[in-house]
Amino acid sequence: MDVNVLTEMCLVQLSLSGVHEGEKVIVLSQGDERLDYADAFLAAGRRLGCQMYHMRLPASMPETGAWAVGKTGLAAIPDAVEALKQADMVVDLIFLLFSDEQMAIQASGTRVLTAVEPAPLLARLMPTKQLRERVEVGAELLAKAKTMRITSKHGTDVVYKLGVYPTMSEYGYTDQPGRWDHWPAAFVFTGGADDGVDGTIVLAPGDVLLPFNTYVREPVTYTIEKGFIRDIRGGLDAELIKSYMATFNDPRGFGMSHVGWGLDHRANWHGLTQFPGGMGMELRSFYGNVMFSTGPNNELGGPNNTACHLDIPMRNCSLFLDDEPMVLDGQIAVKEMQHVFG
Repeated sequence: MDVNVLTEMCLVQLSLSGVHEGEKVIVLSQGDERLDYADAFLAAGRRLGCQMYHMRLPASMPETGAWAVGKTGLAAIPDAVEALKQADMVVDLIFLLFSDEQMAIQASGTRVLTAVEPAPLLARLMPTKQLRERVEVGAELLAKAKTMRITSKHGTDVVYKLGVYPTMSEYGYTDQPGRWDHWPAAFVFTGGADDGVDGTIVLAPGDVLLPFNTYVREPVTYTIEKGFIRDIRGGLDAELIKSYMATFNDPRGFGMSHVGWGLDHRANWHGLTQFPGGMGMELRSFYGNVMFSTGPNNELGGPNNTACHLDIPMRNCSLFLDDEPMVLDGQIAVKEMQHVFG
């Protein structure tokens, strides 16, 4: 993407995130990855009158074959974490989510924005204030609920006991101290009680496996008892999921993580066919998807910090909060969260 176009995009993003003259903003990158993003954010921030800095970590170690969330190069550089804590905002180009280092940075009052998706996707899913309002409606409803039930015509019927963990909202920018967000994103989520998720989840063809960045080809059945997956059955997809999880050698990977629904009408379910190099944020955000996750819940303040994490956005599900429908067969059911198509 043209550097001037990317800079203008970053200028809009930083403006939405409340960046203003005199603030200290640090752009965090690693090796040679996304240096064009770093340059664009630095240029945009200078136009807003900010103190702009670029912290560039050494290139990452060779891949192990597992997406180990929460593991970052910052863990070995505590002085770098201390420096980041002194910023008003950190632009994260390496993906710090679930890490102790990001939590420490946020706890200091520094707001964090992650931007790792392909530039054309960032452009198409530019955050808007209207989308934020839609997400915040969902967050308000979710925060009040005591139970969440998810069903589908394929056999899903699972209940989450809520109220233990906070509700989180993502709408693609952050203008509040200590808040994290991810560009692009538009969904709302929370976590069930550690022993409070029970039932069956059946993945259907077309549901999404992240970080595999693939679509489910045949049904996969999860049996969940007291917050942990007790059984995964199906064909090849089920075997791949179990094989992947086994590489972590961590039984906590079978715990249930966050759960919620997507709200961006511009996000495409078929997005993996367009941007196969991304992390799947478009798939987490597409309108009316219901996504459940497995593994860590430390992002929500829970005790599970396993590196074994899967996000699974599902189509055509229904989601109820205290028996009130939020999503019905993949369509948003609450007027204040709906987008009028056409």
